[in-house]
Amino acid sequence: MAHYTFTEGASLKPFESTVESDMLKHLQHFEKEIQKIRTGRAHPSMVEDIKVTAYGTVMPLKEVAAIAAPDTQLITIQPWDKTIIADIEKALQLSDLGVTPQTDGPLIRVILPKMSSSRRDELTKTLGKRLEECKIALRNVRKDVHTAIRDAEKDKKISEDYSKRLQDLLQKITDKITAQADMFMGKKEIEIKAL
Repeated sequence: MAHYTFTEGASLKPFESTVESDMLKHLQHFEKEIQKIRTGRAHPSMVEDIKVTAYGTVMPLKEVAAIAAPDTQLITIQPWDKTIIADIEKALQLSDLGVTPQTDGPLIRVILPKMSSSRRDELTKTLGKRLEECKIALRNVRKDVHTAIRDAEKDKKISEDYSKRLQDLLQKITDKITAQADMFMGKKEIEIKAL
């Protein structure tokens, strides 16, 4: 997290961009996390971070294979080294995707089954948990910045009026980023329920 310093009467733009930058990191993490949640529509991000044990080390799948989603129910994985096909299959079976990979020569196919309504409900709950984690992270950034503002006011580095302006701007930024997180959640929820 950035260290916040305040100068009475200075432009609020640097403050605004620093706070936004700190909060956007959490929003981007949330967006990446929800891309991994299966919606029934195949997407490489669903498998690219699955950990594969190969060559005596653990690596994300995207570092050992080319991954594609040629249609809505299929993900294809083509290892760069054919000797690790069994390692990739094992990693896929141990993942929480709930799929059985099918090997066809140098290509591994992952066929995504239709989703049951109970699985959809489960995914919606997972989505809600991820959103709450994101909002907690955003609130923590807000709390840290708010504390820095209050400390600067208490130490007479800034006036009460300037402190109020900073706090109002902080809340406005927090509300904007939180609304974006809610929007991402809404879109993903629609994808899950549309299956």
